Amino acid sequence: MTGTTMRAADPEFGHGPSDFAGCHVAVVGIGIAGYACADALMQRDADVTILDAADTASVRERAQILEILGATIRLGHEPSLPADAELLVVSPGLPPHAPIIAEAQAAGVPVWGELELAWRLRGPDAAPWLFITGTNGKTTATLMLESILRAAGKRTAAVGNIGVSLVEAVTSGEHFDVLAIEVGAPQLPFIHTVSPLAAACLNVAEDHVDHFGSFDAYVAAKARVFQRTQLACIYNVDDPATELMVAEAEVVQGARAVGFTLGTPGLSMLGLVDEILVDRAFVANRKTHAQELAIVDDIHPNAPHNVANALAAAALARAYGVSPAAVGAGLKAFKPAGHRIADVATIDGVRYVDDSKATNCHAAATSLQAYESVVWIAGGLAKGQQFDDLVTKAADRLRGVVLLGQDRGVIAQALARHAPLIPVQEVETTDTGAMATVVRLASQMAKVGDTVLLAPGCASWDMFRDYGQRGDEFAAAVEQLTDGSGSDG
Repeated sequence: MTGTTMRAADPEFGHGPSDFAGCHVAVVGIGIAGYACADALMQRDADVTILDAADTASVRERAQILEILGATIRLGHEPSLPADAELLVVSPGLPPHAPIIAEAQAAGVPVWGELELAWRLRGPDAAPWLFITGTNGKTTATLMLESILRAAGKRTAAVGNIGVSLVEAVTSGEHFDVLAIEVGAPQLPFIHTVSPLAAACLNVAEDHVDHFGSFDAYVAAKARVFQRTQLACIYNVDDPATELMVAEAEVVQGARAVGFTLGTPGLSMLGLVDEILVDRAFVANRKTHAQELAIVDDIHPNAPHNVANALAAAALARAYGVSPAAVGAGLKAFKPAGHRIADVATIDGVRYVDDSKATNCHAAATSLQAYESVVWIAGGLAKGQQFDDLVTKAADRLRGVVLLGQDRGVIAQALARHAPLIPVQEVETTDTGAMATVVRLASQMAKVGDTVLLAPGCASWDMFRDYGQRGDEFAAAVEQLTDGSGSDG
């Protein structure tokens, strides 16, 4: 191991302005995170090699910019560790069992993820970090947290897995009071010194199994969100796996476990009392009193899982020190991002809801539980998931089902096994225009009082650019129904 490599293994390495000068860093992946990492490292005079198995036009465009700045570029083949690399920085898209990571570990070369690099690059008066993870709901909860912090007058931003690189945020020169950070499980395996002020895990369900190799490995990665937490580890009382994560985490001495629940909160919890969100964790007299924060009607939409998101966001904000009034104002001002249980229209007494962001079973099941009588639109890329549990739990709510996409047959088979009396229509065409057919069939199944719900439970890439385009096509198809239909909303 060289002297520089030894320095890279030091927990204090990277905090000094000249630490990276002359250090050969290999950066794997050149997406949003990888590009920001490489750029920041070169600004600190590191010798950077970019490795990416892809060689698309967009990858080449970003690579050319970095090459002009001085990076060495290797595209289009399975990445391998450069012989003299002293640090490996990996993008979240790279599985933790990738050969180059094993190669680095065998050679004693430190491996960092984007979060670790961002933590080391923070300035001397860096803003505290508030982490949110979970299989579902983390984007909404992070944006809620941002809204609450802004209502409290804080300079903040929602960053991380939400689309804005954390490295870019901490090196932008902009001064933040606090950061609301969405963390996906693929970002967590290679953090070593990161220490958030507070962290929350909303829920855990099967996802990213192909990335991690097993569900247990996915859960273990998710649990790392709580490592070295300073003040509060926030868990979902109704999801015991999240509480177990907190119990097993190595945290800073004095950090507390704080629960959130849709029921009446116990000591050191946030929850609901008569449709009021209350805090029994961050009040001085919490043994006997609860502090009102907001009412359920302040949350839009106020489906149960979204109220849970609000409670988690409120807990993080309260851990940071935000007043009850600011929590309520922030939740009331919050407007959800698109394609998350978004009302599109009500036509002839039938409600049409776009939850295209429900890209896995857990998210779709949660969405289905928010409505009493549903015509469900589902399908796409199943990512190895099975739908038997979802169908069993949702069967009594289903008026009918319309399926589309490459793996629609997997859902059709689960319906045949567990809900054989539910009418099912399959749309075989795979062009984006197929959504118009899907919506028309769903509208024919629906009756007054029903909800036509796009909650696919699958990824969108077999037919659409992303879940956003899928939701947009759904909304456009619903709009076509209004021609001469007499929409009332």
